[in-house]
Amino acid sequence: MAEKIIELTDINKTYIMGTEKIQALRSITLDIFRNEYVALMGPSGSGKSTLMNILGCLDTPTSGEYKLSGQAVSKMTSNELAAVRNKEIGFVFQTFNLLPRMSSWENVALPLLYAGYSKKARLEKAAFALESVGLQDRMTHKPNELSGGQRQRVAIARALVNNPAIILADEPTGNLDSKTSYEIMAIFEEIHNQGNTVILVTHESDIAQYTHRIIRLLDGLIEFDKPNDHILKIENKPVFESID
Repeated sequence: MAEKIIELTDINKTYIMGTEKIQALRSITLDIFRNEYVALMGPSGSGKSTLMNILGCLDTPTSGEYKLSGQAVSKMTSNELAAVRNKEIGFVFQTFNLLPRMSSWENVALPLLYAGYSKKARLEKAAFALESVGLQDRMTHKPNELSGGQRQRVAIARALVNNPAIILADEPTGNLDSKTSYEIMAIFEEIHNQGNTVILVTHESDIAQYTHRIIRLLDGLIEFDKPNDHILKIENKPVFESID
C-alpha cells in the first residue's frame, strides 16, 4: 500500500477581518500519497490557495491536524518548519518569484545557500538543476533576459535543487501562453515520473487534466475528489534527469 505523505484531519481555517469572520476552510480531511500527481481546483475564494499555504507550512490551520510524512506539523519548532520549507517542499509560483538582480544560477542556488552547502556544491547542484529543465545555456542570464517560459523553468529548477519529496505549484502556467504551458506541464510530468509528489493548484480545467487525481474545492469544502480517468498525454517529452 502506498505511503501517506500528507494527512489532513478536520482542518479549519478562519480569518478575522475587522468584526467579520471568514471561514476559508471547513473540516477538510484529505490524504495524499507519496508520488501522487494531484490537482487542487476551485474558483477564486474556494479555499485552494489557503489549503496550499497550509500544505506548504506557510500558514497554520485554526483547528485540525496536519501530519507531514507522519510528523505532526503543529509540534514542529520554527527551525524545523523552516527546514521543511527549504528541503522537503519545493515551491513554484505563478509570478516566478525570482530575484531580478541575480542570474539563473544564483536564483536556483539560493535554497542551497540557506541549507549550508559549499559554493562548489551549490554551483554543481544548481547547474545540474538548470540542465535538467533544458536551460544549460541560460545560467548567467538574469530574469529580464529570459522569456516567461524560461523564467518558470528557472523557478522549477530552484524548487527541485534540494531534491524535495513534494513539489507545490501555484498556478504555474497562469502567465504563460498555451504552447509554453504545454512545455511546463511536460516538465511536471517528468518530475512526477522521477518519484516526486506533485500538487498543482490551478483554476484551469485543461491544465488539471494532465494530473492523475483532481480535488475540487468550493466555499472551503471538498466538492469532489476523484481519479482523473481522462489524463492528457504529453508527446515529445523534454529530456529530464533526476536530481540526487
